[in-house]
Amino acid sequence: MIENTDTDSSGLPAIAARQLELKLAAAEHQVEILKGIDLHITTGSKIGLIGPSGSGKTSLLTLLAGLQKPTAGTLSVLGTDYQQCSQEQLASFRRSNIGVVFQNFHLLPSMNAVENVALPLEMASDPAAEEKAAESLAVVGLSHRLDHFPHQLSGGEQQRVAIARAFVARPRLILADEPTGNLDGETGNAVIGVLDKLVADSGATLIFITHDNSLLSRFDQTLKMLDGRLIDDSGN
Repeated sequence: MIENTDTDSSGLPAIAARQLELKLAAAEHQVEILKGIDLHITTGSKIGLIGPSGSGKTSLLTLLAGLQKPTAGTLSVLGTDYQQCSQEQLASFRRSNIGVVFQNFHLLPSMNAVENVALPLEMASDPAAEEKAAESLAVVGLSHRLDHFPHQLSGGEQQRVAIARAFVARPRLILADEPTGNLDGETGNAVIGVLDKLVADSGATLIFITHDNSLLSRFDQTLKMLDGRLIDDSGN
């Protein structure tokens, strides 16, 4: 079992999973994507997640975000038992507690920067959504880009908009799926700097997928996925 035993003030870890499995239907059989994962993540820790393509990293983040339910096992995130939640309850929980940053930005092209960032708050019927979105964009250095659409922004700027969106609801958990994968080295380092500062200032727990070994020193712990299983990078 991958374990880091510190907990938050409530005595609960940020993430607790036991014998977590994910199987997906393919043609006439099922494919095992995740195989018996045990996981205990400290509140406020920064975790790097590595492994070859197809090893199950993104699938694991999908479960942690509540975007998909596991086939078997138990999963508690920030003290919430996912198995006891409906899809609507998971969506509401995610909007309030989890920020997700993707490799491909996932910005809506028909919305400008402040509208993209405000979207999670708009969905939660927050009357101050655009004001909070503007504040979040200012934190990532984009107060001069509020009215710009994604096609008017550089790759690094688009990813900073995505980071601002991930943090706008002040989440307690950030899930980042190779957020620098489409950026050059200099831009990627700048984006990581922004993300690092936001995580440090907020005290959020971070799970960060990467193929860049130069980033591993930034994490409290590095975990490795291999063939749907989770091991720590030291081989323990």
